[in-house]
Amino acid sequence: MARRAVVLAGVVACLVSSVSPAAATTPERFERVATLPVFRNSGVEQHTAAEIAAATADGRTVVYTDSPAERIGFAGVERDGGLTPRGVLAVPGEPTSVDVVGRLALVAVRTGAAAGRLLVVDVDTRVVVATHDLGGQPDSIDVSKDGRYAAVAIENERDEDVAGGALPQAPAGFLAVVDLVGAPAAWTVRRVGLTGLAQVAPEDPEPEYVSVNGRGQAAVTLQENNHIAVVDLRTGAVVRHFPAGTATVTGVDVADDGRIDPTATVTAAREPDAVAWLDDRTLATADEGDYRGGSRTWTVFDAETGQVVFSSGNELEQVAIKQGQYPDGRSDNKGVEPEGLAVATFGRHRYAFVGLERANLVAVYDVDDPRRPRFVQALPTGVGPEGLLPIPATGTLVVSAEEDAADDGIRSSLTSYRLTRKPLAVSLARNAGSPSIVSDGIGFGALSGLSGVPGDHRHVVAVTDSAYQPTRVLTIDTVAAPARVKAESTIRKDGAPVSYDGEGIAAKPGGGYWLAAEGNGKKLPNLLVEVDAAGAVLREVPLPAEVAATASSNGFEGVALAGGHVWVAVQREWKTDAPGQVTLARFTPATGEWAFVAYPLDAPTTGWVGLSELTALDDRTLLVLERDNQRGDAAVTKKVYRVDVSTVAPVPFGQPKPLLRKVLARDLRPALTAGGGTAHDKPEGLAVVGFGPLRRLVGVVDNDGLDDAPGESVFLRLGWIR
Repeated sequence: MARRAVVLAGVVACLVSSVSPAAATTPERFERVATLPVFRNSGVEQHTAAEIAAATADGRTVVYTDSPAERIGFAGVERDGGLTPRGVLAVPGEPTSVDVVGRLALVAVRTGAAAGRLLVVDVDTRVVVATHDLGGQPDSIDVSKDGRYAAVAIENERDEDVAGGALPQAPAGFLAVVDLVGAPAAWTVRRVGLTGLAQVAPEDPEPEYVSVNGRGQAAVTLQENNHIAVVDLRTGAVVRHFPAGTATVTGVDVADDGRIDPTATVTAAREPDAVAWLDDRTLATADEGDYRGGSRTWTVFDAETGQVVFSSGNELEQVAIKQGQYPDGRSDNKGVEPEGLAVATFGRHRYAFVGLERANLVAVYDVDDPRRPRFVQALPTGVGPEGLLPIPATGTLVVSAEEDAADDGIRSSLTSYRLTRKPLAVSLARNAGSPSIVSDGIGFGALSGLSGVPGDHRHVVAVTDSAYQPTRVLTIDTVAAPARVKAESTIRKDGAPVSYDGEGIAAKPGGGYWLAAEGNGKKLPNLLVEVDAAGAVLREVPLPAEVAATASSNGFEGVALAGGHVWVAVQREWKTDAPGQVTLARFTPATGEWAFVAYPLDAPTTGWVGLSELTALDDRTLLVLERDNQRGDAAVTKKVYRVDVSTVAPVPFGQPKPLLRKVLARDLRPALTAGGGTAHDKPEGLAVVGFGPLRRLVGVVDNDGLDDAPGESVFLRLGWIR
């Protein structure tokens, strides 16, 4: 018992080691508080897209654009950072951007191919109090700090179906300056021409984004022209302009091949999207790229000289890799794709927020020294972070994620984060805070199977599924906070790397593993794969032919070792299963025999319910992870059940399968939503760590390699299990 007490004390000490310094010495960080799917402002059946957002001066009301629905939406920001729906207002066209001055929302609306208006909306009454013709199609708006001017980037966006989207395409874009003097109906609009500035298509500037500094100067990005202009809003004069230039970045992945391999170099035009002032002389850009460029960076320029004083290099890509959110499918096309950028001062520190559209992350930098930004953290977001809204008045950051695909369970959302000094380890202990799992540079994601390691009370192993090639076994330190991927081993067959759809792993006593490789019901068979401690395949064990003939496209999903047997979970019903039941298969390595039992599924509320994981609690008890295929509000079944396999006698194929009895051990939904995020659809890994009564249950979420998925890699700490 003394040894157990020592181990327990060590585990607890490691988890909370960062709590002991005084609160005053704990670094500030942002922590996710809440996520609001914006369909709650209208209806679950409606297609929505929260894009750009602005807030009232008190920080209590957020106004966001919803372009496909041709409306703006409102959300309340509570004192704890929570978000509440506050309704919508229809507008005559597609709103592209919004800012707030006093209690008035200035909404830029696209009303035609090269036409747009500025709507002035009373935030309290939701009444349009004035409308102004902008003379072109707007894309971005920013109000000067003194409330005297509004600058609107009029893009007059090119048609990508004309000449392959090549420039030039008339009419040229420009900057509209709105003089906010007197009653809103009396405001006037001036035009500032931007032709003749850029080296790329100088006759066809396409302003993309605008930001106004404390001097009343507007920085305007001409994205397709790869150029930046600075305009004095009082006089309407272009006071400076310079090319955004190109960047050469080493240590990035450039191949869409299922491998995270950051060893290549790219040289590309920056083609910046968002721009923001770090101070009145220094501006920064998010270098998204368009049809020619995209350097995967964000850049800081001296606005007086146009000189680059900072480039992030490969840091944004590395951040995504280390947090298990690198979009390998975009490796050959702009990688993490920095798009959004916002800057604000919170208390004593100034921060820059860089939105990574394809990685579903916001990178946070300390820019107290604007020429030496320092990376602080990266925050997980919804799919396609578009608008970044710092609200210093409430210590809050609100991120708009625009992607909305109800059929895939992805909904456009607003997510709020609060500045805190709470140590990350404290938050992670209750499954809040992020990141919950990281690596030291090992590419990971799509963690679909998990296993404890016999005799090791700190680590678990995970297997990668078909999102990445070849199949690897990852070793994860569960005591570190966040959990840490510290080693990887490639599975090899006949000496060469091999790729399975690895959906389950069970570590063997003495070393080595059993893997569950999922088939597709056709040419790809379901396999049990035995590998040695070095990752070499020892044998592949298929199902008996008559059993394999009954398989569907949903095959092996979990594997566990218990009582000298290898147990395998089948995800969903096969052809011979009774309705509402799935198969657990038992393979006995000593005899080569297969036998089967039935497992009763929960009835689905929406979609389907199936099995995702098996893990052994002892030689007679298995833990079964059962889940539906729903995300967010629709997620109902994310549960762990106990089954006592000693109470039934598995039978050969063809005989009536005995039905197991299950007992609820955990509902995972509280853990999945504890940090204010959306409930993930795929908790797929489960493992027991420890020994005797001092065993902990941990889990992971399969992020699908960011393919039509939020992409957050999640490590769950699920408490003691007896």
